[in-house]
Amino acid sequence: MTSRLTIPNSSQLPPAEDAGNVGRLERVLRSGQFAVTAELAPPDSADPQEVHARAQLFAGHVDAMNATDGSGANCHMSSVAMCALLAREGHETVMQISCRDRNRIAIQGDVLGAAALGIRNLLCLTGDGVQVGDHPEAKPVFDLDSLSLLDIVAGLRDKHAFASGRTLTSAPQVFLGAAANPFAPPFAFRPHRLAKKIAAGAQFIQTQYCFDLPRFQDFMHRARDLGLLEKCFILPGVGPLASARTAEWIRRHVPGVHIPDDVLKRLKGARDQKAEGRDICIEMIQQLREIEGVSGVHIMAHRQEAFVPEIIQRAGILGARMPWTPEPRPPPFSVNRQPVSDSVTFQEATTE
Repeated sequence: MTSRLTIPNSSQLPPAEDAGNVGRLERVLRSGQFAVTAELAPPDSADPQEVHARAQLFAGHVDAMNATDGSGANCHMSSVAMCALLAREGHETVMQISCRDRNRIAIQGDVLGAAALGIRNLLCLTGDGVQVGDHPEAKPVFDLDSLSLLDIVAGLRDKHAFASGRTLTSAPQVFLGAAANPFAPPFAFRPHRLAKKIAAGAQFIQTQYCFDLPRFQDFMHRARDLGLLEKCFILPGVGPLASARTAEWIRRHVPGVHIPDDVLKRLKGARDQKAEGRDICIEMIQQLREIEGVSGVHIMAHRQEAFVPEIIQRAGILGARMPWTPEPRPPPFSVNRQPVSDSVTFQEATTE
């Protein structure tokens, strides 16, 4: 018989009393609609137009875009900068925060700055070790882990205070998320780890790639027995596999991602493996939607972002609902009505 873990009442989802302080992702989830988020890879560039171009692939198809924070311990444009650029255009973003590179002083400052810039959603991560990335000589910080980070950010929001106890004049209104991996052993421990994150303040959960439906169903059953499904929104991770060769590489080199043999066999037998990978992803989304406690999906389509709209449409998960999309705007003009330079174009196009 599964033991029941008691979660403090403070971890219950607080009521959304002020719609003006609640982001679109939170509103979609609270309304009971099936939410869709997607991973937005940051560019290796200082050009803001590269961020906007990537976001356009998802506009009108997803409820929020995750901006990764040095994913895989590799250096890219910062998550807070990407989210700020997109928030100025009205996009809904999820800012990922990794504990690997900054201490609690820097992270708390980033949280306040992000909230001031209109970023409503945060995903708290421990982060990959520097040894797996492109700067293995970097010095890791890890002053916090995902649990202590959740607790500190929840304190900023709910207690109006820094971790030091010093009070804030204005608290950040943020929707707190965390990651979960139901596919990494020990499997029986994973729901209890989830319970700890909820107790620390997590309100929504995005999981590692799900290719093993029975394993995920077992995780959800255990989470239900612990009374967790009513305490947070769970969005399992999904994504299209480009080929059987890619799937085999992921199985060998990406910890915590389990790709069953039958998925590999199906990819190997397909005439068009990339199309088959999308079909598998679509079928997985449709099956996940039927599981009790699943509130949406998080799509991670590395180097296949252009296929995300097709995957969402064919999966039929939005129904007649259309997520927000920015309205087309005419190019900006100077005072004398002549087109302005490229540098000014960006400034005017993103200033409200």
